[in-house]
Amino acid sequence: MATEITVPALGESVTEGSIGEWLKQPGDAVAADEPIVSLETDKVAVDVPSPIAGIMSEHRAAVGDTVEVGAVIALIEEGASAGAAPAAKADTPAPAAAKEAVSDAAQTLSPAVRRAVLEHGVDPSTIKGTGKDGRLTKEDVLAAAKAKGDPAPASAGDKRAVTDVGNPPDKPDKVRGEERVKMTRMRQTIARRLKGAQEEAALLTTFNDVDMSAVIEARTKYKDLFAKKHDIRLGFMGFFAKAACLALKDVPSVNAYIQGDEIVYHDYVDISVAVSAPNGLVVPVIRDCQDKGFAQIEKDIADYGKRAKEGTLTMADMTGGTFTISNGGVFGSLMSTPIINPPQSAVLGLHRIEDRPVAVNGEVVIRPMMYIALSYDHRLIDGREAVTALKIIKEAIEDPTRMLIDL
Repeated sequence: MATEITVPALGESVTEGSIGEWLKQPGDAVAADEPIVSLETDKVAVDVPSPIAGIMSEHRAAVGDTVEVGAVIALIEEGASAGAAPAAKADTPAPAAAKEAVSDAAQTLSPAVRRAVLEHGVDPSTIKGTGKDGRLTKEDVLAAAKAKGDPAPASAGDKRAVTDVGNPPDKPDKVRGEERVKMTRMRQTIARRLKGAQEEAALLTTFNDVDMSAVIEARTKYKDLFAKKHDIRLGFMGFFAKAACLALKDVPSVNAYIQGDEIVYHDYVDISVAVSAPNGLVVPVIRDCQDKGFAQIEKDIADYGKRAKEGTLTMADMTGGTFTISNGGVFGSLMSTPIINPPQSAVLGLHRIEDRPVAVNGEVVIRPMMYIALSYDHRLIDGREAVTALKIIKEAIEDPTRMLIDL
């Protein structure tokens, strides 16, 4: 008897997703609770497990198809023999060894890692994992594929189309082409939300620069003791998160948002931290930052960054958030105008640190400086409030003692 596999509930207000990857093909043996398909929502990839042991009988949707919550997407024959089912709507299979290895390790590999293994045809059992408890990361798989000389192939879900656009007049022998790749659901959502923020909010950005000498000195002095005691590296984001808490406490409108004709204020600070994931930028939330110490904030950030790369973030991780910090400096950005993350009303942009000449007490000295930017919704936040909030952050970073005595 065939059991129908349906799209599960994907989170509050999420009514549909798309097929990101079939982890089991028709004819494959399936264990109870083993993931059989990866669904892409607006924010994360979600694995759907099989409720029974049996054989994958049929796919009812192809990679890239949009499916609603509750829709039947596959059939599994309970107790059937492997290989008995037809290959209906099967995606391009990975090499047999990699496919079998992925099946064996399905409970331990994240969706992003599993997809990389299948695309590159590598055996995960031969790769040493660098993640927590020796788990494989996507970077481990890509490094293994590169080591054996395999180019990065296009995934089945990419639906790439390459066309010849002709030769340039000055170089008739040169072949040029164009490649069309279907946008992932996450990238479509990012595009829609950011464009919506520009159209809905009255966006404005104010800038300042920060002397990072005191923070760098504190990190240099205490980094070893901090790491020994808390088992986490002392980074810059912890300082900026705590500095932001001071600013948002003194200027509550920066931590609020507009809902209809009302302003919603918060007596807590949930900071969304922008991190890179395989499919785009995601913003997991560090909750109750105002009550957390540097160590816990750094641990939360490190955990989110790792899980973003592995593709294991959940909808709950990215729900909510009252303020966002985006660090373009890790990519070398000198200055930017970040876009707010709706419905939030403000975002702090951090940038690279570089030695620059500045005037101090009438003398020109070289200091490690960083430009910081605060983009905000002018419908809610006045210029005076935005400048004040950014100035508080600047002063807290330049004199970290302020964070300890709440100034």
